[in-house]
Order: sequence, then C-alpha cells, then structure tokens
Amino acid sequence: MKLSLGPIQYFWERERVLDFYASVAEAPVDIVYLGETVCSKRRALRLTDWLDISGGLAAAGKEPVLSTLTLIEAESEISHMRTIVENGHYDIEANDMAAISMMENVAPFVIGPHVNVYNSRTLDILARLGARRWVMPVELDRETLAALQSSRPANLETEVFVYGRLPLSFSARCFTARAHKLPKDECGFCCANYPEGMSLKTREGQSFLNLNGIQVQSGETYNLVNEIGELQALGVDVLRLSPQPQGMFEIIDVFRRVMDGQMESSVASGMLAPYQTAGTCDGYWRGAPGMQRLQTSYEALTE
Repeated sequence: MKLSLGPIQYFWERERVLDFYASVAEAPVDIVYLGETVCSKRRALRLTDWLDISGGLAAAGKEPVLSTLTLIEAESEISHMRTIVENGHYDIEANDMAAISMMENVAPFVIGPHVNVYNSRTLDILARLGARRWVMPVELDRETLAALQSSRPANLETEVFVYGRLPLSFSARCFTARAHKLPKDECGFCCANYPEGMSLKTREGQSFLNLNGIQVQSGETYNLVNEIGELQALGVDVLRLSPQPQGMFEIIDVFRRVMDGQMESSVASGMLAPYQTAGTCDGYWRGAPGMQRLQTSYEALTE
C-alpha cells in the first residue's frame, strides 16, 4: 500500500509552497499531487513552477501528478487545463469531465475525488478511456467501496482520502470574499490570510464547516487512521493525506508507521490529536452523517 499527498487546497504564498515541497521530497510519501484545484485566480505559482517542483520530487523517488481545477467557469481555464494535460512529462489527475475529455492520446490518468464515480459501470468506462487509478469520492462509505472493489477493472488502482478537511462542494461564488464584503473579481486574495480556511461555527459554538474561497470543507478533520487495517483488507492501493499548514510531516510519519505495522492505530490517534483542533469525523466512511465521529477501529471489530 502506498501513501499519497493530495494537492494543497489553500492559498499559500509562493515561498511557503516551495519550502513545503522541498521538505516533501524527504518525507515518506510515494505519490504527490500538485497544482491548483480550487480557484483559477490563485496564481502564486505558474505551470513552469509546478513542473520544476515535479522534477525535484521525481528525482527524490516520488511520483508527481499534476491536478486540474475542479470547477471550470471560463474558456481561459479550459485553455490552461489543456496546457496542463499536454505537459508531456507527468501524469494528470482529472478533477472534472472536461479534463477527462482531453485525455485521449495522452498518458494514463488518475480520476480525482471530485468526479462522480458511484458504480462499477462508470469505473469500467473511465478505465477504457485510460484511467489507471481512481480516487473514491469522499462521501462514499466502506460498503460501496467493497462492492466497487469486487468488480473494478483489472489494472485500475484505488485511492482513498483518509486525512484532512473534506472537500465538500465548490461554487461560482467566493465565500471568503463575501465574508469580507468584497466582490469575487476584486477579492484582494483575502483567502491568503487563512492558510487553513475560515472556520464556521454554529450559534452554540460547534464546528460546522470551513470556508476556503469558492470551496466548502468539513469543519472537522476527516481521519481514518483507525481504519487502515480495513482499507488494506479491502485491497485499497493508495491512502491520501491532504496538506495541512501545521504538523504535516508528523502526520505523514504517523500514517506511514501505522501502514508499515510499526505503530498501533490507538497510539496514532493520540499523536494526531494536537493537529485536529476542531475535532475529527468519520461518518461518511460508515454510511452515517459525515460530521459524526464513530471511532470503532477495524482491529476492534476483528478481535
């Protein structure tokens, strides 16, 4: 089983991104997804920068993958996406069907978590179009995954998002700009002031959602460290972590050690706790409301 690092969901300044990936080159991850997936206005790095980062990661033994935007709103975004798809060096994570439609005669691609893959027929069609790996949509549960695993096409790998704030939805409206009473086209890149998004709480003070530009995330951190044994038993090939501004390399180390059998998941949960200030959730995995935390580990279920 491999460990991947998803694309940065937030708008970090250029030097912070470069420093982050310089450290990722030394971290025990196998696959690294790169690029802007949330908002096309975020241009601190250009494609040439992402290609340079990819080259450094490849030299360090990682598998770099270039990710595309999730919500396409303009012709210019389609043109830029085509440039990414036709980069000629690295594989692509396609996050919507527009990107997938461009993949003909291009290297095998990854189906991102924002493409609605809910049944084996869809998997079969996408595999015939050239997909070599699919990332399960975050809202699906373990029973659905088990059914899809039993009938997935040969040579198609499965990846599951296991840690980070869940990307729930995308909108043409920028929620961060609106919170600052700014129009989207004159946002001043105010989302850069929130390196892990804007926390939204209920009137009772309970964590509810997280606002990240045009993206809405879960308020709690999705955490399946207790389920690594079950994910292995289901034949999942890759576990995905989402980049966090604090403690990311400690988080990577914890997951790597659990995957390699060097740490019990109960110990890992305690070590991850300091990086989950808004709490954790795992409801979707169990077919329950997403914000719930049910916590029963696979190891406990099989004892």
